[in-house]
Amino acid sequence: MTAGERDLFRILVVRYSALAQRTAILCGAGSDADDVVQEAFVSAYTALSRFRTREAFRPWLLRIVVNQTHNTTRARSRARNLADRAANWHNDILDDEPTISALTGERREELVKALGALRTQDREVLALRYLLDLTEAETATALNLPKGTVKSRAARGLDRLRRILADQRVEVGAGDD
Repeated sequence: MTAGERDLFRILVVRYSALAQRTAILCGAGSDADDVVQEAFVSAYTALSRFRTREAFRPWLLRIVVNQTHNTTRARSRARNLADRAANWHNDILDDEPTISALTGERREELVKALGALRTQDREVLALRYLLDLTEAETATALNLPKGTVKSRAARGLDRLRRILADQRVEVGAGDD
């Protein structure tokens, strides 16, 4: 894209930013609306070569905004579910003894922190497979990946998670005996 085309695109951004913002908010982006709009314009810019000049720009752009809103709200929902699941993880095995409960809570916090340090790909596969208890096939469907990719990412993600936990000096094992 030439400098002149970039300047023309800037004009489109100025012209359609408010509309894109309203669309994102109305479609559920909430406080993420600014990020959604920015990502939508980046996506539109990179896809501009596929835009059909005989069609109207506004609906094409808004379709991108709506899709980005869906992606963002799904990701936010997954992150919230992961945090909720991690916060409640192993609550059913907490001992009545406060010391054991405190240790288990600390380990859970370390695990959540370590998961946050992983690459998004690894975190998503591990969260779906092990925190949400999906099968490999279900995880593959949810992430739109081949089953073999889920299996290999899960193995690599677990290895990375173990290394992070080891670096944090968190004991990795079946439990506290």
